[in-house]
Amino acid sequence: MIGFSRFFTTAAAMAVVLVSAVPSSAEEIRVLSSLGIKAVVDDLAPKFEKTSQIKVTTVFDLASALKAKIDLGEPFDVAILTPALLDELIAKGRVAPASKSVVARVGLGLMTKAGAKKPDIGTVDAFKRTLLDAKSITYAAAGASGVAFVATINKLGIADALKSKSKLAASGDEVNANIMSGAADLAVLPVSEILPVKGAQLGGVFPAEIQTYIVMAAGVNASAKSAAAQQFVTFLMSPANSPVIKAKGMDR
Repeated sequence: MIGFSRFFTTAAAMAVVLVSAVPSSAEEIRVLSSLGIKAVVDDLAPKFEKTSQIKVTTVFDLASALKAKIDLGEPFDVAILTPALLDELIAKGRVAPASKSVVARVGLGLMTKAGAKKPDIGTVDAFKRTLLDAKSITYAAAGASGVAFVATINKLGIADALKSKSKLAASGDEVNANIMSGAADLAVLPVSEILPVKGAQLGGVFPAEIQTYIVMAAGVNASAKSAAAQQFVTFLMSPANSPVIKAKGMDR
């Protein structure tokens, strides 16, 4: 029995040594990404993990909210924001200038509840009539799409007329909830944020004459200690991934 006990103890000790010799986890990067490109990142991140053996942890929010978090010290390896916000981080030394890469762009669209009659927005005049006739219009006021929408209705001269029916939201999720609950019959979002929403549909894209494109650019933390973050950005930029970007309602 004593011999067996000693054998068991020795074997257990050897097992501990062997286990400790194996890396406990793969390399990991933290990606802070705008909701505008969430559908693309959700699709491509697992594929990157499979080919690179690098784990990707993602955090999604409005681009402006993410930039504010980074300013306050939020840790990140890759940031995917609008170019202007990324440039501010570059100026502050938070993002490596040479890493800035424009990944994709997306136009604005109107979202309605699934099954609802699609609005007539084929022309600028029809677009204006549809907005003026709507019961309520919801959009994320602090989001890039919300800022662009306000600029558009100001340009069209209908901003004042829409004030009473505008339901401002703090996030894309709140915009979706307003449509699902019937609190609003129209929502303004990037097309890439409309297509994945269950129970909703793309009512149509803005007319070409007044379309605004939200551009998504990626950048690597200036203090990155490995090449993993840049590998992820390079993967996003690969022409082989262009079909995914197109399928999610975006383009290069």
